[in-house]
Amino acid sequence: MKQDTTELRLTFINVGYGEAILIDAPDAARPDGRFYALIDGGSAADSEFADRTSGRIRAEEYLAPLPRLDLAVSTHIHEDHLCGLLRVCRDHPPSVLRQTLPPGFYRSLHPLGDASARNLSERNFLAALDDYRKLCALVEQHGGCIEQSLAGDTLTLAPGLTAEVLAPSGTRAAALTASMQELYRTPQGVPEFREKLDALDASMNNFSLILRLAFGKTRILLPGDTNRAGYGGIPPEKLAADLFKVGHHGQLDGADAALVNAVRPRFSVCCASGDRRYNSAHPDTMRLLKDSGAELYFSDCPPVDGQSIPPHRALEFTICADGAASVRYLP
Repeated sequence: MKQDTTELRLTFINVGYGEAILIDAPDAARPDGRFYALIDGGSAADSEFADRTSGRIRAEEYLAPLPRLDLAVSTHIHEDHLCGLLRVCRDHPPSVLRQTLPPGFYRSLHPLGDASARNLSERNFLAALDDYRKLCALVEQHGGCIEQSLAGDTLTLAPGLTAEVLAPSGTRAAALTASMQELYRTPQGVPEFREKLDALDASMNNFSLILRLAFGKTRILLPGDTNRAGYGGIPPEKLAADLFKVGHHGQLDGADAALVNAVRPRFSVCCASGDRRYNSAHPDTMRLLKDSGAELYFSDCPPVDGQSIPPHRALEFTICADGAASVRYLP
């Protein structure tokens, strides 16, 4: 994966419905002059990769040649973002894991399994909760550290590359911690457990870590699965970005006119599966982004009016410090 020493590469791996975003940035202090970070890792479900005609690939397969992983970021605890990240980190244990819960919180969690699951949604969420605990333990077992990231933090990832954390706030992170504590205190065999499980699952998207990267003149907004209701309290000027990865897989609630007007993106990326599961890449959301003047790109190949998306393993942006950018689908 030898790269130009002055450019940022931002790669959206085609993991189907989920998300896995590789950051590859210049950093002369690193062994090969590059800094590598992965934001989420897609799904771990075999069913997600049964049909690979669109180029779909597991994140750990795509990243097999990576020399190391300097940073892993878990935006939130959902199967299509976190469970594939655990698989990547087994091959490439990161030096740092950034997430939104207190660093040692995972030690208070116990295995849940999926015996109490009534449907696929509950089974996936239970898997994600268990894999969150496993991910944190793996990082520390390999000598890495776990760090909590909250609104107001500004992180220097590499020379010339920063990440401003826009959400969640400390108050929101405390609310997530309390909800998880309450869930884990409740016996799995009682109806209250499933009620709390479903409520936490439904609210998890808007606990997502929202990052705005800055590299030279370029700003990149990565909101995890945040929907249009999850940006409250963030000043509109903080949302302005050249590249916007639309939240919640481009579902109808992924963005509204006020959000798009605040972001004003040149490019927009939607991580939606080829079958447009759960009404991802919703036509109204895609039209809203296109009408704003943004160029639309996709991590997979959902059918979108007016666009022919070739099969590809990944979508890659190459960004220069002066703001110049090129985009290509990698076969």
